Amino acid sequence: MKIGFLGTGIMGGPMAAHLIDGGHEVYVDGNHHVPKALKEKGVYECNNGREIAEQTELIILMVPDTPDVELVLFGENGVAEGLSKGKIVVDMSSISPVETKDFAARINELDCKYLDAPVSGGQVGAENAALTIMVGGDQQTFDTVLPIFELMGKNITLVGGNGDGQTCKVANQIIVGLTIEAVGEALLFASKAGANPAKVREALMGGFASSKILEVHGERMINRTFAPGFRINLHQKDLNLALANARKLQISLPNTATAQELFNAVAAQGDEELDHSAMVLALEKLAEHKIK
Repeated sequence: MKIGFLGTGIMGGPMAAHLIDGGHEVYVDGNHHVPKALKEKGVYECNNGREIAEQTELIILMVPDTPDVELVLFGENGVAEGLSKGKIVVDMSSISPVETKDFAARINELDCKYLDAPVSGGQVGAENAALTIMVGGDQQTFDTVLPIFELMGKNITLVGGNGDGQTCKVANQIIVGLTIEAVGEALLFASKAGANPAKVREALMGGFASSKILEVHGERMINRTFAPGFRINLHQKDLNLALANARKLQISLPNTATAQELFNAVAAQGDEELDHSAMVLALEKLAEHKIK
């Protein structure tokens, strides 16, 4: 299959590589950074989204935020200009569920199909083709694209119609943010009380408090390894979506707001590019104690 891939960054790069390894031709925008690994695999370079859409059957987006998706799709020389009847657009970015429904409708008006398919799993999941993929769209289009998804992820679910995949991703980011905060508080408490936080984490991993975040990010907090797998500024963006949509739905998300404020505190110190596990830095500052 000929596949366009726009957004070959920390996660998109490995995802596109898996598609090439799966035997597909992958076309990217050569005017943006193309990882050396993709070039070595024989990726095809085009000048813009329009050219990519003209050359391919399926176009995948993996860009940072809602305005980026809109620009890539509908800006000058964007993907929409190169679409023809029957082509499929798959947005794997994490963006606004409301805007997603509008984007889908505009692509549908061109006699093309649209799936929103945000992912969870970070850089490690992207590199290991182990992403969780949450999909919004119709069953027939999902079935068509499923073999492509299976090259990039393992837990792949059609959640509902367009926008529902993005809603699911926002819910995921609420859980992840709050769990990072809980793990940070627990390890900070243990350390301040004089216990060995590494041993506390080891003990908790065998009980009901066990989680992937305690396993991976708990270790990051203890070892102070905050090189990004998923950056704080991206998690801030996702929690902004949660809080903005909560206002529209007239519901309160008090602990989501607290998690966002802790991210804001770390970002205010200039550390928004660190991994989101570095939320613990804000908790440490409040306690005047570092986990050790």
